[in-house]
This record gives sequence, structure tokens and C-alpha cells, in this order.
Amino acid sequence: MSSAAPRALRALPLAALALAPCAPRPRVGDPAGGPRPDARRGAPPAPLTEMTGIYQQMGLIVPRGDVPAVGTVAYFARSGDSTLAVVTLSLANRALAFVREGDRYRAAYQVRMDLRPDASVAGARVVSLASDEVVRVATFRETARTDESVLFTQGVVLAPGRYTLALAVRDVGASRSSVVDVPLTVPRLGAGALSTPVLAYEVTPRARLDTLPRLVASPRAAAVFGVDSLVPVYVEAYGAGGADAPPRLTVQAAVRVPGGGAALSRGAVALDRRVAAVQAAAQAPLALYSGVVRVPVSRAGIGVVAFDAVVRAPGGPAADADSVRAPLFVSLGEELPVASFEQMVDYLRYYATPERLRVLRDTTPEARAGAWAVFLRETDPAPTTAQHEGLREYFTRLRAANLRFREEATSGWLTDRGTAYLAFGEPDQILDPNGPEQNVRGRTQVWEYRDPRVTLVFVDQSGFGRWRLNTQSASVVQAALRQRLVK
Repeated sequence: MSSAAPRALRALPLAALALAPCAPRPRVGDPAGGPRPDARRGAPPAPLTEMTGIYQQMGLIVPRGDVPAVGTVAYFARSGDSTLAVVTLSLANRALAFVREGDRYRAAYQVRMDLRPDASVAGARVVSLASDEVVRVATFRETARTDESVLFTQGVVLAPGRYTLALAVRDVGASRSSVVDVPLTVPRLGAGALSTPVLAYEVTPRARLDTLPRLVASPRAAAVFGVDSLVPVYVEAYGAGGADAPPRLTVQAAVRVPGGGAALSRGAVALDRRVAAVQAAAQAPLALYSGVVRVPVSRAGIGVVAFDAVVRAPGGPAADADSVRAPLFVSLGEELPVASFEQMVDYLRYYATPERLRVLRDTTPEARAGAWAVFLRETDPAPTTAQHEGLREYFTRLRAANLRFREEATSGWLTDRGTAYLAFGEPDQILDPNGPEQNVRGRTQVWEYRDPRVTLVFVDQSGFGRWRLNTQSASVVQAALRQRLVK
């Protein structure tokens, strides 16, 4: 099944989606960004490049080839001695070759999955699934979306054990493809177990074991700091289904530094009991508990973190507790990939004083969670609100500068025009005496601001778009940046 992903993880209506091959839904929201200069029918997709390493670090499925995609597998309990495996694949519209179809645009892709069991799965056969999918969008601009705009989901019931998933994705319109082989260990989920936590755009908690999850999962497991406020994570727990089964089961959830490090945030979440399902004749009924854990993005740090969930059967020993983990990537936006704490601190150079940033840099990995929490609390201009308004405004400007002012191998926010934008924002007027004429040495560009009353002069000495502030303007920008720093 293929569907369009919502633009963000906040303020979304609930939608029910069945996990069976079906015709894709043509709805696609407004694009997250405008088309790239080379956006055209059949243009080669942009490679994942730096993001590929981040997704691999998170343990996600990243096929190799010409069709950029990211996938994940989640496991849920079923009635009887079987497990429901849900494979979700994420593509961007930009990865597919669109053609005009009347007043709309159409792209086709194919997904093939072969699940090969090993000797641990007695009597199991190879499971082969193939789907032909179509994506339709209303405007040419939407064909250039680079976000998680197309989602393919396939559920399959498997016997517990080890498998190899052979996954192939093919862009029909351009005859491009990507493939990957992934080892899977399908768990046996009984009383006292937890499902795979699933970061989702939309979710309705499952009510019965003999039904399919009703959710729109996010394989990239990503949120944007300053844009998304809460990340919904769907979790199921399973318990004994007798008459004395409690109405709720408490799950301890935490967001941690990768590698089992310190908790960045934690809390207890009560999952409601649903209808108990009758298992095979030799098995006791199994109760289903399900619910949504909402992770505050502002408390999760920046970069790759781990979402942990732990459940303990009522009255049972702590040693019997089951725990699961799923990755979460908190980014500064597609234009600013951050995979480490050090990279995040570097982005803050024009937000906080060197002394404040030195505290973060010198903190040991084990103490970073506490140091980051202190930094957020002490630099938040409105601590009573859920958002960190100061960082939201800063990163909004930084993302815009990175998109608009890139020069060759230099990131946009590090160029002279980018730093000026961070200091003063959008100019009220831009004067270019040379007009549209390009490749003119000594060409000047003047930015004028009314409040504060500032005039900045940029000079392109080379004629190749390498704009540099003149000496007086550079001093004005540096003074403004120092004045804006949070002390």
C-alpha cells in the first residue's frame, strides 16, 4: 500500500489505513519545499549522501542503487503462535520520474519483497510479495518534494524465527532500482512482551490482536527541532488475558543518548487494555494494551537518540521486564543534517556565547543530557511555553540562510550573506546596481534595513557569486551577532 505522508508530526487528524496491497491514495499535501533548479521529468534523484550514514547509524534499511529509499520493520503480536511484521518504506517524490497525465503528474514504482526463512523456522516457506504502485500529484512543484512524501506499507504474518528480507524498489518511469538484503529476527510476542515502538504521523491504537495496526508510520523516524513539538510513538504491550487482567498497564518510556547513555527525558505511560484474544487451544488468552507515547522534541536533544520502553507484568519481578528500543532522529531540517552532539553545538555559534558553548563541548557524554537540559532552560525566552522560541527563530533563520546563500563548498549560513541574514533577518530592500548582469568583477549588492537603520555592502570581486562584506559592513554584522548572543 502506498500513501502520501503528512507534512509534519503535529496537529494531525487521525486516519485509518489497512495493511493490505491496495491502490495508492492520490492525496498529497503542499510540498515541503520548492523545486530544485534541475527538477524535471525523469531527472536523477538527489542521493541521500550524508543522510545515508545517519540512517545506517540508526539501524534503518537503506537500499543500494539509484532510487533513494529508507525502510523499517516493526513487529506486533497476533492470535496464535505467529507474529505480524509490518514493513514500511519511505521515498521522496523527487526520487521518482513523473510524467504529465492530463492536468496532473503521475509516477509508478514497484516494490518486491522475498522473505527467506532459515533452519530456525521449521516448515516455513519463502514468502514473496510484489506490489505495483502509482503516485499522483496535482502540481509540478510537488514532484520535487524531498521530504518523506511517499509511504509504502506491507504487513505479513510470519512464524517466529530468523529470515532474510530481500527488498527491491524500482522506478518504472526511469528504469532505476535499488536493492538490499536484510537479516530479520522475528520475535515471539506473548504475555509480558512489547511491540516495536513505531514513530507515526497518524495513529489509532489497535483494539484487537486479529486486526491490523491503523497507523501511518515514519520509517525515517525523524522530527525537526523548532518545527515539531511532540513526536507520537505507538506502543503495544501484551499480558495475561484472564478475568483478573488489569485495565491498564504502565510502560516506562525514556529518550536516551545512543549506546544506553543518560536519559534526556523519561516518564510513565498507562496503556489501556483492549479486547483479550483467544489463542490456540494450548495457550491462555492474551490481553492487548496499546497507546501512544508523546515525546517532547525540545527535550530530546539534537541528532540520533534512542527511544526506550520497559514493561513489567503486574506483580512480577523486575528481571522479567521486557524492553524494546527504537531510533529517533531529531534534526534541524533537511538542509542541516546533524548526527552528533558536537555538530549541533557548532550550529549554535551565533546563538550563545563561547562560554556557554564551551560548557556543552566539555561535558562528558554521560552528562550531556543534563547539560543540554540546563542550556534549554536558561536560554529559553519564554520558559512557560512548550516551544523554545529563541532556538526556533534562530534555526528558522539558519535554515533559510543555508538554502539561499550557499557558495560552492561553503554552507549558506557560513557565508557573509548568511551571517548577515542571521544577524538582521530579511532586508527591507536589496539594491543591485549591475542589475541581472552576471560574471561582473567588482559587482556590488546593498542590503538596507529600516529597524535598526543599517546598510550593508557586499562585493563580488571574482564575478563568480562570492559575495564578501566590505570592511565597515563586516564590523557592523559582527557587532550585531555579538549583541544577539545569549549570555
